[in-house]
Amino acid sequence: MKAKVNGIETNYEIHGSEGAPWLTFSHSLACSLRMWDGQVAEFKDRFRILAYDTRGHGASEAPKGPYSLDMLAEDLGQLLEHLEIKRTHYVGLSMGGMIGQTLVLKEPGLFDRVVLADTGHTQTPETRKQWEERIRTAETKGMQPLVQGTLERWFTEPFRKNRPEVVKKIADLIQGTPVPGYVGCCQAIARLNTTARLKEIKHPVLAIAGEQDAAAPGTRYIGENVPGARLVMLAGAAHIANIEQAEAFNRALREFLSSPATGRA
Repeated sequence: MKAKVNGIETNYEIHGSEGAPWLTFSHSLACSLRMWDGQVAEFKDRFRILAYDTRGHGASEAPKGPYSLDMLAEDLGQLLEHLEIKRTHYVGLSMGGMIGQTLVLKEPGLFDRVVLADTGHTQTPETRKQWEERIRTAETKGMQPLVQGTLERWFTEPFRKNRPEVVKKIADLIQGTPVPGYVGCCQAIARLNTTARLKEIKHPVLAIAGEQDAAAPGTRYIGENVPGARLVMLAGAAHIANIEQAEAFNRALREFLSSPATGRA
C-alpha cells in the first residue's frame, strides 16, 4: 500500500488482527521492509504490525537528497498520523534505530516500548569518512561495488557460507536500492548525534545487537545510558541480527514486549 506523506509516496504493509497493539518495524540502510518477514510471521498473531519502506528504499519514492534523520523521522510520524496510529511499539535496526531515537525524542507520546537494534548514537571522524567513501562509490559506480563489502559487514562468514539463499535475497535488496535513496540516507546517518539526549528517553528500551557487529559498541552504549534500558547481545550474529539469529532475536523481542514495564513515557 502507498501513502503520500511528507511530500513523498511511502510504501507500507499492515499485518495481524485489528484491535491488537501496534508494532512498527523500520529497516536498515540499503534494505527494505522485506528484512522483517521473519518477525512479521512470528508476531502477527499478537500484534497489528506496520512495516514500511524508508524514503529512498524499496517501493517508496527516492527523491534526490540530501536527507536528514529529522526528515526520515517526520516521514514516519506523518505515516503513523495518516494511518491513525496513536501509539505503537517500535523496532528499528541500524538506520531504523536512528530514526526511532530521533522520533522518540521529538514525539515521545507516539511510542510504548522501543527496540534499538544494531544501531549507534553518534559518528566518529573515521566513520564519517567511511560514509563519504560509500557515497562517492554509489554516485560514480552505482550500488554493485558496495554489495560484497556490505554483506561482509552484515553477516558472519559462517552464515554467508551456510545460508547463501538468504544472503542472495539481501544482496538483491542492496543492489536494488536507488542511488539517490542510498546517498540521501548515508548523508543523514553521517550526521547522527543523539549521545547527549539518550538520558531523556523514558520509555522501556531494549538495546540488542549481534556480538560481532561493528556497531555493537554503540548499541551497548545506548543500553547503558538510556535509563532502565535492557541490553541483549546475540552470539553468532553480525549487523543484521534479526535474520542471522532470528530465533534468539525473536525470543528477546517477545520477552521484552511481554515483560512488566520498566519505564514510563
